[in-house]
Amino acid sequence: MNLFDTEIQEQEDVLVVEQKQRSLVVYNDDFNTFDFVIESLIKYCGHEPEQATQCTYLIHYKGQCAVKNGSYKQLKPICEALLEKGLTAKIEYAN
Repeated sequence: MNLFDTEIQEQEDVLVVEQKQRSLVVYNDDFNTFDFVIESLIKYCGHEPEQATQCTYLIHYKGQCAVKNGSYKQLKPICEALLEKGLTAKIEYAN
């Protein structure tokens, strides 16, 4: 393997890492209401009301919920919007 082949392999490895599936996780807090969280998931994640409600209950009772999956690039603007609205959210590697 020559230097050129090594460089191509490293670039491919980086692409694979960047394309790995991520999860947008929302965490429970003591100040946002159920209705506010539900409305936020509908508006920013594109959830149907029933899905947003189920996620909100999981957030409340389990402490967190992966509300959306995708690439980092897809999830970053959604995460930022949720953070700006006062929710606690983070992008993590999907399991």
